[in-house]
Amino acid sequence: MLICIVFFPLVFAFVSSVRPLEDVFKYVSPIGMSTFFPARLTFESYVRLFTQWRFGTVLWNSLFVVTMTVAFGVLVNSMAGLSFAKFKFKGKGIMNVLILVSFMIPFELIAVPLYPIMLKWGWINTYWALIVPTIANGVVIFLYQQFFAGIPDTLIEASMIDGLSWPRIYLNIIMPLAKPVTISAALILFISQWEAFLWPILVTRSMDFRTIQAALSDFQTEHATMWNDMFAASILAFMVPVVIIIPFQKYFIQGIAYAGAKE
Repeated sequence: MLICIVFFPLVFAFVSSVRPLEDVFKYVSPIGMSTFFPARLTFESYVRLFTQWRFGTVLWNSLFVVTMTVAFGVLVNSMAGLSFAKFKFKGKGIMNVLILVSFMIPFELIAVPLYPIMLKWGWINTYWALIVPTIANGVVIFLYQQFFAGIPDTLIEASMIDGLSWPRIYLNIIMPLAKPVTISAALILFISQWEAFLWPILVTRSMDFRTIQAALSDFQTEHATMWNDMFAASILAFMVPVVIIIPFQKYFIQGIAYAGAKE
């Protein structure tokens, strides 16, 4: 019963996406077989996504932004986690506290004061504004820090005795050991960026830079809301993360569980 309740909105969204606009809410009340089996089946909403609404551009923008965010996010956050785990430097304790505090501060809280900075730098309506502010992530830094703290110092010292520099130790020794945490970190960055709505709305002004969640708010004409097109776009927005997350689910759980066990 609970499964039916959970999946009902998803099923309704898919069925509505293959209905004509005038039929979307026609069979909602009372709920019956017609609610889940469209009397008139059409895929015009999916066709319009890529012809009228330029959804191909939206998908490209979203995939490009999340790819760059994940790539640079893993690099920056892993190096930060390694620094906190294996190096001693002035202000380390305070910075650790700031990272922990960042867990409790939603990005939307700093979005408005961050906007004037993007405006001053000329980054409005560019990929820079979508990517750069989202690279650093306190949760990801914490995951890497917890994992790297468990790597024996003797392994690093032996590598240095063998003549390896810190960049080579990082790339050839440490990061290969951190595969589960890296996958967890990548998925966290991916999900947070893919689901971002307020920030892309603030810093993008044209469809050339719109991401998928922001584009879902555009399915409205002068006289009506294109509900079937919106449902079709929502289904595609839902399917992409599912296809990516499911194959790495095991590693994601391992990475989170390991970092939690280090507490």
